[in-house]
Amino acid sequence: MGTKKITVCHKRNDCIGCGSCSLVAPDRWQMNEEDGKADLKDGEWKGDEFVVAKINEEEYTKNKEAADACPVGIIRVD
Repeated sequence: MGTKKITVCHKRNDCIGCGSCSLVAPDRWQMNEEDGKADLKDGEWKGDEFVVAKINEEEYTKNKEAADACPVGIIRVD
């Protein structure tokens, strides 16, 4: 049986740069030094608004915590 892939979606343009996601899940999130917004590591732009990455089940909890910690609610983990 294969490992289920989970999607993380980040509406990066609306990021306020608080850094909570990078504190909770530093293996997947980092703050961009140029614009101060969060970057989803290994993410790819989908259209003009969203950065999307596939993660393993093992990463789900930390990324769900990052989504819950985001004060503007722009991270979704499905």
